[in-house]
Amino acid sequence: MITQGLVLRLKPGALEEYTRHHDQIPTHWPELEKALKESGIIKIHTFVMEPYLYLYAEVIDQEAFPRLWDTPAHKKWAKVMDPLIELDSEQKPDARFMPQIFTFNA
Repeated sequence: MITQGLVLRLKPGALEEYTRHHDQIPTHWPELEKALKESGIIKIHTFVMEPYLYLYAEVIDQEAFPRLWDTPAHKKWAKVMDPLIELDSEQKPDARFMPQIFTFNA
């Protein structure tokens, strides 16, 4: 298992809708939950400091998120999320992996 950090930028005023959709994952998006697990994503915690979202993830390997992003379930999810997230020049979510610089274990 490895840990990863990602940062995304929300569009202005999008936090409430972004949060609502994520709250509905367990009840409305079982195929997305399955894709997350099958892609090798063990855990995700999302933190917000508008307009930024910071994701802490535990994954089985470096390719877990690229595998997820290539699934039909995530492509369907992206159609809902893309209007809420700032996009890059290729019209993909401007999601960037952050290098880890410190760890503390008690």
